[in-house]
Amino acid sequence: MTSDPIVKTLNAQTQGRYLVRLPNTAGPYPLLVGFHGYGETADSHLRQLERIPGTAAWLLAAVQALHWFYDRTHQHVVASWMTKLCRERAIADNLRYVKQVVTEIRDHHNTSDRLVYAGFSQGASMAYRAASGAGHSSNGLIALGGDIPPELREAETLNLPPTLVGRGVSDEWFTQERHDADVALLASNGVTVEAFVFGGGHEWTDEFRAAAGGLLRSCL
Repeated sequence: MTSDPIVKTLNAQTQGRYLVRLPNTAGPYPLLVGFHGYGETADSHLRQLERIPGTAAWLLAAVQALHWFYDRTHQHVVASWMTKLCRERAIADNLRYVKQVVTEIRDHHNTSDRLVYAGFSQGASMAYRAASGAGHSSNGLIALGGDIPPELREAETLNLPPTLVGRGVSDEWFTQERHDADVALLASNGVTVEAFVFGGGHEWTDEFRAAAGGLLRSCL
């Protein structure tokens, strides 16, 4: 009989990718950093950020998750933030990655001290993580269709900026129960939170974009 295998882990470098869209006006610019959902890309997420009212004056950055794969058509490369395998190490890798992205943007572009994180679906959990532990103080958080990740839910305190939590009424993944639990947890930790439920499903809508634009205005 053979023994069970020994599981070893090590640090390995991989390439990250993010998109930046500069305003047409003079800086310094407030910075909006966004995280896409599972099986999406930074490109598609950037298009959603551009449709939020008021973002023409913001420097927009859409960050692509580190784990790339082909979609079901095998024609397009999409990405995922993590799986349950070696989850803690993946979280640490992602936080270092986000910190590096924001640092690089600020080193190369004329940004102000205003920073907001935004995320959709799996990217919403990344937005929570970034606002909590990526090493850059943020002024706002936009979370659409995704919940607070377990490691933050279990933390003693949540140090987060004013947060907009969005859910579509027909969203079968981010349920009303999950939405309400997140809103209650944020409020119990003293976070200024706006709960926003809109007509739609697991998706961006103009109604939610308007609410997101309102949060951005409040952060200036």
